Amino acid sequence: MDDEKQLQLFDGFARDATVGEREVAVSWHLGGEPVPEPAPRRALWPETDRRDDLADLAAVAEAARDCRRCKLGGIRKNAVPGEGNPNARIMWIGEGPGADEDEQGRPFVGAAGRMLDRLIAAMGLAREEMFIGNVVKCRPPHNREPEPDEVQACLPYLARQIELIRPEIIVILGATALKALIDPKAYITRMHGRWIERGGIMIMPTFHPAALLRDPARKHDVWADMQQVLGRMR
Repeated sequence: MDDEKQLQLFDGFARDATVGEREVAVSWHLGGEPVPEPAPRRALWPETDRRDDLADLAAVAEAARDCRRCKLGGIRKNAVPGEGNPNARIMWIGEGPGADEDEQGRPFVGAAGRMLDRLIAAMGLAREEMFIGNVVKCRPPHNREPEPDEVQACLPYLARQIELIRPEIIVILGATALKALIDPKAYITRMHGRWIERGGIMIMPTFHPAALLRDPARKHDVWADMQQVLGRMR
């Protein structure tokens, strides 16, 4: 199947878009080679707040469901710890749960999730082979961006999931996850398509599926980014 036909496999959900601001249309690609990390250098988790006591992914999920470390724990309906293959080669990390995810306790099950499913299928992969999660495990009210204290409260859970799975590749979905995990001053419009290496894991930032609902033309950027991911998996 040629690239254009594969790209068409995840077309079609733009009608599900919700009203929101579009990201600035800037494209900056530096090719497929790893580039130096943005300054300042940051770890994927706070070294002073590790969760080595969580022995496996089930323990992480249970701790996230019981968590009240930030205000989101008191207003959520369901925590959304993440789900997928404990031996996944790829982890997909988004911003946080939305209304559908809060209702079901599962990540990426709404319109953006359907877009992500189409993308994964177009890559010739299956959702069941992946691990899918978010920076924060509880839905921020009105789908606002997570606040810094909420991100810091949740990072130890995500970091432990990364440690337990040890994926070859992490795909960062969107600006909020990029800022939380890589650099608070980073722009997804500038960083997408650029490999970053952290602790032996290759990281590919790309646009969030929700951004593709607002601006379907971004699918071509995401598809180019995912060709790099597939190339590294071969």
